[in-house]
Amino acid sequence: MTDSFRCYQVNKNEQKKISAGLVSAPYNNLPPGAITVRVVYSSVNYKDALAASGHPGVVRKFPHVPGIDAAGYVVESDSDQFQVGDPVVVTSYELGVERWGGWAEFIRVEPEWIVPLPEGLTLKESMILGTAGLTAAMCVDSIIHHHITPDAGNILVTGASGGVGSFCVSLLNQLGYQVTAVSGKHALHQRLLELGATKVIDRLEIDLSSDKPLLKGHWPAAIDTVGGFLLSHVIRSIQPHGCVAACGNAGGAQLDLTVFPFILRGVTLDGIDSAWYPIERRTALWQKLATDWKLPDLESRAKAITLEQVKETVESLLNRTHQERTIIKISEE
Repeated sequence: MTDSFRCYQVNKNEQKKISAGLVSAPYNNLPPGAITVRVVYSSVNYKDALAASGHPGVVRKFPHVPGIDAAGYVVESDSDQFQVGDPVVVTSYELGVERWGGWAEFIRVEPEWIVPLPEGLTLKESMILGTAGLTAAMCVDSIIHHHITPDAGNILVTGASGGVGSFCVSLLNQLGYQVTAVSGKHALHQRLLELGATKVIDRLEIDLSSDKPLLKGHWPAAIDTVGGFLLSHVIRSIQPHGCVAACGNAGGAQLDLTVFPFILRGVTLDGIDSAWYPIERRTALWQKLATDWKLPDLESRAKAITLEQVKETVESLLNRTHQERTIIKISEE
């Protein structure tokens, strides 16, 4: 095995100044773990950008390697579950947070974090989906689990121009649902229609000023990727026995509500935890994303960059000017 490997590393000096960039790290600096994977593709998420800036809410210790997603081939295995040469996908858990992540030529993890690459997906396609696509699948699965069928009416998706939201729009459309997408980025409204939205609403068109405990029941179900006041409004606007799958907090972590939507309308608020989602259910959803739920336009949904181009992408994500899904080609297949 090699003596060193390339990675995008984040460091903090004695003056607590953060620096980040491409370095060559000793191979024996990889963390302990039963499985070593040669990474072919990773992806760029907002959480990764925070890690790349040394955000204390994401990075616990330095040096650190971001990357909550990785796909590649097993090169070392101390587990009977995986053999050398197996193509695999690793998303979430501690990857890119507590443990060095996918912005590197190698990762080392536990077998309980690994999903075999399902037949029907390439390594590249798995990273185009990544945590964003998997989280979207979890949200859609929640809607189905709560017996919301396509004939129930339009499903609301907030934050629809983001990674998770846009995948939700496409997956729901593919499964026969009508979708009303909410986005504050007017330039992307036409793109949301192309991805499968029936209607697009500008976020500013939604009146968040009402403090009524219940609002008119507009939606049979919703997927909220924003949180805060918008999530409160959405829950109060759900029809009886509807469901809201909530997976984000960009709009705030506080939730101003009474119990009335839950005890008078029987509304369900289903929290979506992509980080520690059980591996058995995670594997089942990856199988769906490779078969019945596979989106036909995956290749068109992301651009590929190299590790040398990561810094520029991180800056645009932190400045909120980044508008397209980005994956990182780490090595050749």
